[in-house]
Amino acid sequence: MTEQEIVGVGPAFARYLGRYRDVFRQDRTAAHFDTYCRGLLSDLPRKSIEPIALASGTTVRTLQLFVTTSVWSYDEARTRLHRFVADTLADLPTDPVGTVGVIDETSSRKWGDHTPGVQRQYLGCVGKVDNGIVTVHVGVTHGTFRTLLDADLFLPESWDVDRARCQAAGIPDTVRHHPKWRLALDQLLRANTNGITFDGLTFDEGYGAAVPLLTVLGVMGQRFVGEIPTHFAVRDAAGGPSRRADERLTGGHAERGRVYRLTRQTTRPSVWRVATAIVWVADRKHTLMVARNDATGEIKYFLTNATAEPVARILAVAFRRWTVEHLFRVAKQEVGLMHDEGRDYTGLMRHRTLAVVVLGFVAAHTERLRGEKPRRDDGAGVPGAQRPVRDPVPAATGNRGHPTYQRRNSIPPAAKQASHPIS
Repeated sequence: MTEQEIVGVGPAFARYLGRYRDVFRQDRTAAHFDTYCRGLLSDLPRKSIEPIALASGTTVRTLQLFVTTSVWSYDEARTRLHRFVADTLADLPTDPVGTVGVIDETSSRKWGDHTPGVQRQYLGCVGKVDNGIVTVHVGVTHGTFRTLLDADLFLPESWDVDRARCQAAGIPDTVRHHPKWRLALDQLLRANTNGITFDGLTFDEGYGAAVPLLTVLGVMGQRFVGEIPTHFAVRDAAGGPSRRADERLTGGHAERGRVYRLTRQTTRPSVWRVATAIVWVADRKHTLMVARNDATGEIKYFLTNATAEPVARILAVAFRRWTVEHLFRVAKQEVGLMHDEGRDYTGLMRHRTLAVVVLGFVAAHTERLRGEKPRRDDGAGVPGAQRPVRDPVPAATGNRGHPTYQRRNSIPPAAKQASHPIS
């Protein structure tokens, strides 16, 4: 957003930031929070500490201390975000698919070996193993509303066993290596505690392969549909012999399956043929689905515990996963999600939490612009005096050549075209 556009949202952004006021003990800390969030919402080419400080007239050191050592809790800021999103969801029009939670992860390349969690690992942003970090997220979508709810750094085992290295990076002893599905589960529990519930949950095969996650979701009574790998083990009956998913249902079953048409945002509708079978996983009853794209021949396998739901609705939930792929692009390009710098765990987590906080406002404001104004809109779009980021860096200057303004973290390529169903 440009400086004029920030002013144009009127008192809404100021009132939104006011929701977080008592997270901070001192007025000056709250003022730095205001400055930082406005910087994340601005049109700066890079939204890290130094460019935001220079554009706002704040000393760089002051904003560094706000992000790294000032006394405030990003956990509490996240809680306020959850409550805001819960209120917003309650005010949105009814959607036939309901409120869908999406588990996914994103990554960024990092050079060197001091950034918390950095190592050679698979990075989706470049589609290969490279040096970088991975963060796990839960997002929410309801109709056209969508936003991220949380962010957790994935700490590799190599870091966990080297506590001296963790200490040097400011990683608390309470932060240990956990599988990514466990991080996602913790985020789901936090969201539930703060009033956000999901009518359905979806995720890719990296999480669908985690049987412990599927088991816990079943115990919780959380309905899900997740993509699973072809070698995923299923049983025809409880206690029976197991076999691969692609042996239980083959591509041939899909070719003879029922036809479902899925719409896309920018291309023609796609047609999928789907076959289903009842299977058992971890002694619980599930529906196994194989789907084949008529045009491309692509085959996907899904598993759901919503065995009584119509296949059309299950597919609708499954293909909502594209919304988080879109959110990652928006969060990286518009609110600087991956623009954190430095070697401090607290600073990294605070930056990414604040980026998600700002994204929550953008999501709610976008709903108003679509004409679906929630009752708690707080006057978004009403003109009013509002202090913008001062002297934003104009695109025509030579600052882009300065290291401060260079995009050192590459923006990942656009995600593949995704689709959602229509009746």
